[in-house]
Amino acid sequence: MFAADETVLEIELPKPLFVGTPKPIKVPNLEPLRQGKRPDFMVPEGTENLSHGKEVTGSDDWPVIGELEYITDGDKEGTDGYFVELGPNLQHVQIDLETDAEIAAVIVWHYHASPRVYHDVVVQVSNDPEFEKGVKTIFNNDYDKSAKMGVGRDPAYIDLYEGRLIDAKGARGRYVRLYSNGSTADGMNHYIEVEVFGTQAK
Repeated sequence: MFAADETVLEIELPKPLFVGTPKPIKVPNLEPLRQGKRPDFMVPEGTENLSHGKEVTGSDDWPVIGELEYITDGDKEGTDGYFVELGPNLQHVQIDLETDAEIAAVIVWHYHASPRVYHDVVVQVSNDPEFEKGVKTIFNNDYDKSAKMGVGRDPAYIDLYEGRLIDAKGARGRYVRLYSNGSTADGMNHYIEVEVFGTQAK
């Protein structure tokens, strides 16, 4: 469990690349766009970005655009040269935190240069690099079980410059795996940055 002492999670955000109300996107269980800034998210004191510079592997060994290392390099701009594009269908990326950790939050930036919704977004944590045992799912918006990881209860959402903050609720593990299955823009899968905030497990 987390300690009683908490602090606001400080997140460095990139510059917004689109403004105003996007054209209607019709997908099941879509979360309405929030007005104003994201509410503060509280984390235990001592929480840090455990994923910065860490090794990233994935289901697509040969990205169409970019390199997997972009995902933990700290650059969150949404323009060309900052994102990695994986092939179509269900794909995943995996971050090795190099230590067993208690994870407070995961923030993912898929692509925020134009409004879109990514399908079958699933985020899992485990100490098993193969994700065959001890798997904790901290986010799943796969409403129709097409990714074959159970019915997702989380909402679909429009990618924004602030990224998607996922409350990991102290999930414990060394590896973080993120799935997606194309978007409302096209069948490809994109990642700009993933930040995993937590503390080394005691």
